Amino acid sequence: MKRMMRAAAAAVAVAGGAGSIGCTHTGQGNEGPGGGGGLCRTFIDPCWPERYNMTARNEVLAPFAQQVNNGNTMNQTLWNWYFEAGTDKLTPAGRIKLDSIAQTRPSPDTRIYLQAARDVTVTNENVEKVGVLRDVLTEKRAAAVQKYMATQPVIGHAVVYEIFVHDAATPGMSAEFSAAAYRGQIRGYSGMLPGNAGGAGGASPISTGGGGGSVGPNTGPTSGAPTPGAVPGTY
Repeated sequence: MKRMMRAAAAAVAVAGGAGSIGCTHTGQGNEGPGGGGGLCRTFIDPCWPERYNMTARNEVLAPFAQQVNNGNTMNQTLWNWYFEAGTDKLTPAGRIKLDSIAQTRPSPDTRIYLQAARDVTVTNENVEKVGVLRDVLTEKRAAAVQKYMATQPVIGHAVVYEIFVHDAATPGMSAEFSAAAYRGQIRGYSGMLPGNAGGAGGASPISTGGGGGSVGPNTGPTSGAPTPGAVPGTY
């Protein structure tokens, strides 16, 4: 029994030593696969496939990490419309935005980004000094944000916010598109397939409901004439 225990302990020690070395060691010999690895390493990568799996994993995650960082920056940004035009006065929406940043769980992001003031209109009279006017307004807005964030409740310890100015393009999408999607929630998600009325697009309606006849290319349901317009379908 003692001999078996000693053998097991020796095996654990050998395994631990090999694990601490990892897939690279400093063998100097030119032995074969079981030796120091000098000549063997010329033809065989002992880190396969871990080395290549890690590289592939990093290449997949790197763009996603950049997207996450960009999204967080956009979320932490106070855009020009959060201030009354041409002033450093926060609008009610601006104050709500800052409140939401301060109430982020489990702790707020202390970096707040401020869009450079672009709502100072360029005219023939101020074209030579509008750059300075915008910079001055940006500084005033940064001070207004700091002043407002100082009014946030202190729970545990005070949070010190930093203001970073950037001039990113304003993100957005069609308001009608988002409004239609919001209104459509009550009916469930649905899509429209183009019909063959007037030969537009050369597409044919496809039946997705029950009880109807089959539809072939450039024809309507077999039970009747071609159906004009679009046929709603769910997916």
